[in-house]
Amino acid sequence: MKQTEPTRCPWCGTDELYVKYHDEEWGKQVTDDHVLFEFLVLESAQAGLSWITILRRREGYRNAFSNFDYHAVSQYGPEKIEELVQDSSIIRHRGKIEATVKNAQIFMAIQQEFGSFYSYLYGFMPGNKAVVNALKDMKSAATHTEISDAIAKDLKKRGIKFFGTTICYAFMQAVGMVDDHLDTCDFKHRN
Repeated sequence: MKQTEPTRCPWCGTDELYVKYHDEEWGKQVTDDHVLFEFLVLESAQAGLSWITILRRREGYRNAFSNFDYHAVSQYGPEKIEELVQDSSIIRHRGKIEATVKNAQIFMAIQQEFGSFYSYLYGFMPGNKAVVNALKDMKSAATHTEISDAIAKDLKKRGIKFFGTTICYAFMQAVGMVDDHLDTCDFKHRN
């Protein structure tokens, strides 16, 4: 008996990397601060670019940014930043690289204040829970919400860079704060 292909959200197309990301990560709730920092770095790097561009460089980012160890990244100095500006396995944007170092420092300050970055983020969520949206088609998917607006505004006030409301909403989707899989998608995470 032939196994049928699962139904997926159309945005992932047939690119193997995109399909794997869609099936295994996108919309699944992340509670671990290490993984939340990874997505903060990756989503910030995406600003102005396509997500597939960043996914294809994910291993490069992992190597360049100490396996997303925010303690290590927070200590990067000018020499390390200069080294990263020359690293072709990542997006060589000095401003984004410098922001990643500063963002790591702010990330840790938020952890100190709230106990974890996860606790900080979910303080913005209704009932401290993820939101599962009912979506019939991709045209009805949001690019930002009042929650992403509030998080992005607060993070900007704290000094986080390259993380406006649209990037924030993409981050929320990536780490499962919001599940925007179409209702017809076999990967919808119904709570």
